[in-house]
Amino acid sequence: MADVIPQGWRALEATGAAAREIETLALLGENLPDGWSVYHGVHWTRLESNRAVFGEVDFVVIAPSGRVLFIEQKSGLLEETAEGLVKKYPGGAKKVSAQMARSADALASRYAATAQGARLHPDVMLYCPDYVVRNPGIAGLPPERIVDSRRRSQLPQLVREALAEAPAVPVDVARVHRFFRSVLELVPDIGAWSAGAESLHTRLSGGLAEWGRRLEFSPFRLRVRGTAGSGKTQLAAAVYRDAVAAGRRPLYVCFNRPLADHMARVAPAGGVVATYHQLCERALREAGESPDFTQPEAFARLEQAFAARDPGPGWRFDELTVDEGQDFDPAWRDPLLRLLSPAGRAWWLEDPMQNLYRREPVELPGWVGLRADTNYRSPADIVASLNRLGAAAGRAGSPLPDSGLDVETYADTASLIEQTKSAITRCVGLGFSRHMIAVLTYRGREGSALAAFTQLGPHRLRGFTGRYDLFGNPDYSEGEVLLESVFRFKGQSAPCVIFTEIDFETLDEQALRRLFVGATRASMKLVMVASARAAKAVVARFEALEAQAP
Repeated sequence: MADVIPQGWRALEATGAAAREIETLALLGENLPDGWSVYHGVHWTRLESNRAVFGEVDFVVIAPSGRVLFIEQKSGLLEETAEGLVKKYPGGAKKVSAQMARSADALASRYAATAQGARLHPDVMLYCPDYVVRNPGIAGLPPERIVDSRRRSQLPQLVREALAEAPAVPVDVARVHRFFRSVLELVPDIGAWSAGAESLHTRLSGGLAEWGRRLEFSPFRLRVRGTAGSGKTQLAAAVYRDAVAAGRRPLYVCFNRPLADHMARVAPAGGVVATYHQLCERALREAGESPDFTQPEAFARLEQAFAARDPGPGWRFDELTVDEGQDFDPAWRDPLLRLLSPAGRAWWLEDPMQNLYRREPVELPGWVGLRADTNYRSPADIVASLNRLGAAAGRAGSPLPDSGLDVETYADTASLIEQTKSAITRCVGLGFSRHMIAVLTYRGREGSALAAFTQLGPHRLRGFTGRYDLFGNPDYSEGEVLLESVFRFKGQSAPCVIFTEIDFETLDEQALRRLFVGATRASMKLVMVASARAAKAVVARFEALEAQAP
């Protein structure tokens, strides 16, 4: 079975042309042999005549030898003209062979620019699962590279035959794979826990995951201040993968346990992923100390013990990435930086607007700074609303202009539960599967009225029980709709977010930050369930800021 990248595609619930591409993925993935790879949704961007040009290659197949085949899938009807095969779109008709040539040329040129002059010589294939090409001679492509509906079942075999020959010159196979992983327009966003939400992706066109790693200076100490959805965690994942691929040992440290647990599952072997307190505990246990968490101020004692003891050469790393840096205590900085090898590189990723624990900013004198103020995750209306409240949410970069933002109010616990349940039902009716929905409470888990529920109406909730299994994995109640606190869900996202139990009397800085974090977890749809007084405070803030506007 071939390796399909990105993973999680089987959980997608797609319709139309997207569903046909998922069918093709299954056909290729299940029928190409081990050692072969299929990249899906590879997109490219370049500038032409001072404007951005976007295109796509539906599938890239890479043989074990390193030979590359681009497959363009054209579902539905085509038109055969004297100029070749043409596909009609709402905005007009496009010549298929010209589209394919442009995409292949753009990706090959981009590869050469990043591979020290090495060339990529891809083959191309057109796949028309719904159409019979009657006159292949005028299609604009070699007939043997056209697979229409008559040969649909033969696609995997024809792909193998197309890549059967060894490449004319030796190919750095690892470099080819690194390139295609880096140009995926669909960059995995470290998101919601369910399989379907994990396989949805955020467009990071030209974002941190690509150009942030191109910076070069020494010593490498980079502080990235990026707004929600700018790609900080995607950058962290790419840095980690790069280090492992280069034979370097990476350390990824964040604040939230759910984010660390998820990163540990998706990160390749060869490094360490942990929260800061997990890191302290592991290092001390390896040194023969057993932290006692039953003692008062156990975590403060843990931090002090770690800072006082040098964990030794076995705890040296070539690449250190701190994610959620705004939540780190300044006293944690030096114990972390001492873990770097002499030539080690350090990345500090943070967003001051997501500082929910009121930490003082960590001072990093002499570090190079980088700002990323475009949110590629949240629909434009969410970003605009937050900016209107004075949240400094940055610019909207999502291709979705409107989430259909809904705000509901509640008066007491009974109406809170009813409004939250109704919001879930409404979102399911809009087409969101339950595993694509995250219910986030404005309160912490201990103070939430919803935390005790495992079901709201017909909707079973999947919530953290507060317990861990013998392997240290968090225990969740059985359910389909995720229930989390806004604190634990930092660094993650979901297509549909129901942000509930929003309650405050005054929209102060801390309340605004919590609103910002919860609202920016949504990549498609946001419903806010707020108390009457909180809604009144938000309206008052809108009115006050508009009155001050010139």
